Amino acid sequence: MSTEPILLLVRADDIGFSHAANEACIRVFTHGICRSVELMAPTPWFPEAVKLLKAHPGFDVGVHFTLTSEWENFRWRPLTGPSTVSDADGFFYRTFRKNDNYPDEITFEQGDWTPADVEKELRAQIELVQKHIPWASHATFHMGGLRDNPDFQGVVDGLVAEYGLGVDVSGAGFERFRAFGENSQALSSEQKVAALRQNLEALQPGRWIHVDHPCLDTHESRAVWHVGYEGVAVDRQGVVDAWTDARVLEIIAQRGIRLVSYGDVKRGAL
Repeated sequence: MSTEPILLLVRADDIGFSHAANEACIRVFTHGICRSVELMAPTPWFPEAVKLLKAHPGFDVGVHFTLTSEWENFRWRPLTGPSTVSDADGFFYRTFRKNDNYPDEITFEQGDWTPADVEKELRAQIELVQKHIPWASHATFHMGGLRDNPDFQGVVDGLVAEYGLGVDVSGAGFERFRAFGENSQALSSEQKVAALRQNLEALQPGRWIHVDHPCLDTHESRAVWHVGYEGVAVDRQGVVDAWTDARVLEIIAQRGIRLVSYGDVKRGAL
């Protein structure tokens, strides 16, 4: 029998984008299995997210670099004001690359963005998060960024190094854990819970990372959607239900699965 432990890093993305997301992201830490949360500085519910995170200083926080604003009905803008990273209305572009659901929209990649404006905006986001959450340990990117563009990635890598926000989870041996299987957005809450229980029971020794977007199903979150992803509230409530499920917590305890954070990886506390 293998003596290698099972390490599981559960990451919640997008705290700050809505009140329902803020409440959910805290709940999955205090009553569930999440240990790292990604904070979006330009979003409208950032101030509340800061207050909640200050009340839970054991929650590992990442700067969630944000250069896109994907939803219908509400959008967010750069901290640094209109520039080449914003559209004609001053909002972030909806997506980095062309999306078939919005064939006529100009994307970030198609715009006239400059590395200088990208650096200015991301630096402002880092410094705002660090001003309020000085224990932020790492940085991640909302909707992926332009990883294959050397000018873009060079800016990102430089800032991450300058501010000490680099954590290489892949280099530390973490592999993706498909906690809900494929096409998880099509699953009901009950199906998500069942899938997570089953997949945790079968999880092999090693280092695993699971990323998702907890949010409560409320009147507010039901108004959040974009073409191609209309069931946001139901989908993300299912994440909350699965991550806080009593049986899930029992399985983790019984199997000796160790819940870790980006901060743990950074400190070598594995």
